[in-house]
Amino acid sequence: MSGEIERAAIALYDRFTHEGLDRRTFMAELTRLAGGSAAASLLLSGVACHAAAAPQVAPDDPRIRTREIERELRPGRIYKGYNAAPAQGGGSVPLVVVVHENRGLNDHIHDVTRRLAVAGYSAVAPDFLSVAGGTPADEDRARTMIGALDMAETVADGVALIEWLASPASGSRKVGIVGFCWGGAMVNRLAVAAGPALSAAVSFYGPAPDPSEARRVEAAMLILLAGLDDRVNGTARPWIEALRAAGKTVETTTYPGVNHAFHNDTSSMRYNREAAEAAWAATLAFFARHLR
Repeated sequence: MSGEIERAAIALYDRFTHEGLDRRTFMAELTRLAGGSAAASLLLSGVACHAAAAPQVAPDDPRIRTREIERELRPGRIYKGYNAAPAQGGGSVPLVVVVHENRGLNDHIHDVTRRLAVAGYSAVAPDFLSVAGGTPADEDRARTMIGALDMAETVADGVALIEWLASPASGSRKVGIVGFCWGGAMVNRLAVAAGPALSAAVSFYGPAPDPSEARRVEAAMLILLAGLDDRVNGTARPWIEALRAAGKTVETTTYPGVNHAFHNDTSSMRYNREAAEAAWAATLAFFARHLR
């Protein structure tokens, strides 16, 4: 299948997963693009993410310890989540919040959380769909539920989590955050809202807030973008300029020739190993500078 058709399929899939294109229309357009229903199914398999993909760090990896967590972040706002930390290190290691994509807290995000634990962090991945009943197995339903969240309330919950993690009750440790896609957008929002409780924030291809909000950011920021991701880059670049103009600590890299979600290794067509590994190395180096 040609690269041109693959790029068109990725753009169509992004319209389906991010811009509200309904599934019936999406599949009809994908079938037309691929030239038949069997070819469309093959194309969709390459673009979509696969829950059964092998993790980079196994749940029982002896280097780490994992647990399910639950906490009432604000009155009546009970969140579940996943924590992975180094097997050794106790309560002295820095904390990193991991914010999921618009598919919710799934196995891929569990794996990313464990990767941070291997790197020496206690990583906390909250399920931002907790208040709506938790992340479902059906990704389409998860995206619908994400779209129905009250964003002001969700951001307030995220701030409450960050403030609790940074408090004496959690060891007064430095707190960082990393998020992908919808999670990258949440990272930007929480960098605005969390104030001094948040020390470092890494946004992977996340749509950005209004540039006028940049003056409120106190965390150091790393913004990682995909060169072919015009939808996100159109908001991210003015955001970066505003952060710089406001005198904030901001670093950014755009990886040329790669698609939105290039870091997600459960999508064979969008994943780019070279860019993903470079971006992950940049993330760990950034956290090392600002959290240790």
